[in-house]
Amino acid sequence: MDVILSNSSAELQFDETLSATVEKAAAKVGELYGLEAAEVSVTLTNNEYIHKLNKQYRNIDRPTDVLSFALNEGEEPEVVDGPDINMLGDIIISVERAVEQAAEYGHSVEREMAFLTVHGMLHLLGYDHMEEADRMEMRQEEDYVMGKLGILRDV
Repeated sequence: MDVILSNSSAELQFDETLSATVEKAAAKVGELYGLEAAEVSVTLTNNEYIHKLNKQYRNIDRPTDVLSFALNEGEEPEVVDGPDINMLGDIIISVERAVEQAAEYGHSVEREMAFLTVHGMLHLLGYDHMEEADRMEMRQEEDYVMGKLGILRDV
């Protein structure tokens, strides 16, 4: 699985371990869900940028922690003679919001970044949490992947 990681702003500074955590979490989802020939783009950003995206695409006027934009949703025409790669889509993660939430929940920023990456990846795979049954199924999948990463809830 290819993980294309980018930073939305030169002003956004964070420890390199966060990048490695995101790449590891995305790769683990790829491994567990048979996505060896897949590609995902992950952008690390700040609250200001994700706020703009959240307002533009979801009509919600506040920052959020993670946004996912799946490329495999809807009725897209089949690409003939294209590369044999499954382009999953884009994940945008607010590092600022992850830091805030890690403090709120009393765990490490690395754990929060891993969780947000897994959450975003599962959205790209079609999981959702709008209905209670769907929320429970997605939470079970999140726990499964986080367990495989060796990152438990109390860490």
